[in-house]
Amino acid sequence: MFSENTIKSGCIEVICGSMFSGKTEELIRRIKRAQFANQKIAIFKPAIDVRYSEEDVVSHDLHSIKSRPVKEVSEMLDIEDDVRVVGIDEAQFFGAGLVEVAQTLANRGVRVIVAGLDTDYLGKPFGPMPSLMAIAEDVQKVHAICVKCGNLANHSHRLSASRKLVVLGEKDVYEPLCRQCYNAAIGEDSAL
Repeated sequence: MFSENTIKSGCIEVICGSMFSGKTEELIRRIKRAQFANQKIAIFKPAIDVRYSEEDVVSHDLHSIKSRPVKEVSEMLDIEDDVRVVGIDEAQFFGAGLVEVAQTLANRGVRVIVAGLDTDYLGKPFGPMPSLMAIAEDVQKVHAICVKCGNLANHSHRLSASRKLVVLGEKDVYEPLCRQCYNAAIGEDSAL
């Protein structure tokens, strides 16, 4: 346990990348290490993400950890005083208010670990992620492998025709592509 004299040092860590790059897996790994160190944790995910579980944060390779689904980012501020580490998955689905929440938590001395897509299916910065990366003490960009050529992938290419910004899906809806294969694919998509 921590003594009253222990100084809590807050920070923001961002894990970003394309679909299938291991963002959630890395988030779970960091949270489990904090648990092993007997640090009290809280984990949040957007309530809309029910792909694998309504409550758990689950990686594509089915590693999971209990979480609290939230509809509003302000709910993340309602944590016990002794929480040392907060994990936030699928951060791109939260609005700009997530930046202020992460700052508030870090200023309280909490280590905030955020995982999310850095760009949407159009290759544009996604939600609060660019702002979170700008204020974070640590940013780790992880990569998938391009399913077309085997190079590092940094794009989430949508296979469906939907033009909605948020379309939840897995390998049936998205594929990771490198820059060249992504540009070729969107050129083909626009020709349809």
